[in-house]
Amino acid sequence: MRDKHVAVLMGGFSSERPVSLSSGKACAEALEAAGYRVSRVDVGRDVASVLSELRPDVAFNALHGPFGEDGTIQGILEYLEIPYTHSGVLASALSMDKGQAKHVAAAAGIPVAEALVLNRFEIAGKHPMQPPYVVKPVREGSSFGVVIVREGQSHPPQVISSADWLYGDRVMVERYVHGRELTCGVMGDEALGVTEVIPTGPDFYDYDAKYATGGSKHVIPAQISPNIYQKIQTMAVKAHQAMGCRGVSRSDFRYDDRVSEEGEIIWLEINTQPGMTPTSLVPEMAAHAGCSFVDLMHWMVEDASCLR
Repeated sequence: MRDKHVAVLMGGFSSERPVSLSSGKACAEALEAAGYRVSRVDVGRDVASVLSELRPDVAFNALHGPFGEDGTIQGILEYLEIPYTHSGVLASALSMDKGQAKHVAAAAGIPVAEALVLNRFEIAGKHPMQPPYVVKPVREGSSFGVVIVREGQSHPPQVISSADWLYGDRVMVERYVHGRELTCGVMGDEALGVTEVIPTGPDFYDYDAKYATGGSKHVIPAQISPNIYQKIQTMAVKAHQAMGCRGVSRSDFRYDDRVSEEGEIIWLEINTQPGMTPTSLVPEMAAHAGCSFVDLMHWMVEDASCLR
């Protein structure tokens, strides 16, 4: 390992730059502890020339958001023939597009909520579906731009059609699913543990709940029946495989058990570049399975390849 040179790609220029810098720092330190020679690369538009000069053996992709997890950087790494971590071009692009990912998940038999993909200006005047519903940018992560429209709200939220909107014109309008927030990581083709995420502030898992210290409580293993636990794990692996993911991924779910224990399980989305910050979920899941953070980083580097 001392001879293997790993370039940790971090930062970038998406809305999730701060998260990526935090992930990249943690990953770089763990890889150095594992004995790798590490270069930290704050990714800019010149990343191809920077990597051509560095000539790393592996690129560890710690980028988040557009460019970093939508197939773009993956295409650059394929062109440069540098083995890289996480998913490849097609799986990354597909998983990043919430509307397309939902179609693939549904075709694989995974339950999803009813949804429409629209231009944001189409919903300025009237509700596109009966509230409650959720409006999400089609190609953003970390809950950027997510707006919940409550039951009884008379008009769609004006921010979506305003000049202040920063998240693109295509949005997904999805039926609001009541219930508990559950998430499950996949490592290779094996499910990790199921975690329940309980935000300490707002009633959904927004940016602050994800990344602020104390923003949410993570319960692993989730306190649900063994039957539901296994169903979540099975769906997470099925989504990982249906999208063509590699390395690690994480699928998010809602579980509505208000009427019965069997309840309703709804798959929300898949994340091909899960956060690797101190408060992130996948490192906790791996630790629960007996895999330390350093061991997880080692596994991901040794799993890296091209043509993913």
